[in-house]
Amino acid sequence: MGEADWQAQAFEEHRSRLRAVAYRMLGSVSEADDAIQDAWLRFSRADTSDVENLGSWLTTVVARVCLNMLRARRSRREQALDADPRLPEPIISNESGLDPEAEALLGDAVGLAMLVVLEQLAPTERVAFVLHDVFGVPFDEIAPIVGRSTPAARQLASRARRRVQGSAAPVPDADLSRQHAVVAAFQAAARDGDFEALLAVLDPDVVIRADRGVLAPRAPRVVRGAEAVARRAMSFRHLAQYGRPALVNGAAGVVVVREQGVFAVLGFTVRNDRIVEIDILADPDRLANLDISMLGVT
Repeated sequence: MGEADWQAQAFEEHRSRLRAVAYRMLGSVSEADDAIQDAWLRFSRADTSDVENLGSWLTTVVARVCLNMLRARRSRREQALDADPRLPEPIISNESGLDPEAEALLGDAVGLAMLVVLEQLAPTERVAFVLHDVFGVPFDEIAPIVGRSTPAARQLASRARRRVQGSAAPVPDADLSRQHAVVAAFQAAARDGDFEALLAVLDPDVVIRADRGVLAPRAPRVVRGAEAVARRAMSFRHLAQYGRPALVNGAAGVVVVREQGVFAVLGFTVRNDRIVEIDILADPDRLANLDISMLGVT
């Protein structure tokens, strides 16, 4: 086996884990794949003959690439004076269950609510937290990635952990069939314009977060409370007929598909048979990156 063939085979053995690391750091499959491609180019040009643990070496490379991407993203947002939380790009699966690739990418539950919390962390905090708390990377290996001492890297992860724990991101009900039933009831109520039926499936403190990009840059991105959310759902009742059930990051969701293509992706967090959060991605530029072929849409 030649050197190039060995490198390709070795990289493929670690690709699945590296994509999972990158997705948690970036909240975007397309950006995660860009990071993996960048890491591959660096690996293919590097002399790794003295590397004892190739998996750790590659994880370090991917983490550094992701950190640079997170810093660039934050800089663009600051220049645009955009203080609203950025919604992640979800992973779409057929409602019957996750396919093996999606399951490997998600690993343990990585719901949209948790990714939204991670989006609010500083880049170094997010990298330190994901590497240590999710993937068990030691702090002495994290420190040079984030450019800090080992104690400082530990503090970054600790600060991020407190923010994550303090966010109280809701954990969805485990029964997917119940989740789908509640979401289906929400869709039916929205389609029929039944305000009371909408209230019946919404938690009193339900929250909607929406990212519509250039479609409505000044529209409210966050709406709170059952009545306000029900009114918002009523205003979009004409779209309910285009909704297709799906799994969105492993939880019940809806993909709105019109003649022109994907119009929106809705991720629902259902707890105690009530909807507590709805995350809506309707930015056409970012929707274009999503793969929904498993829903029978080309």
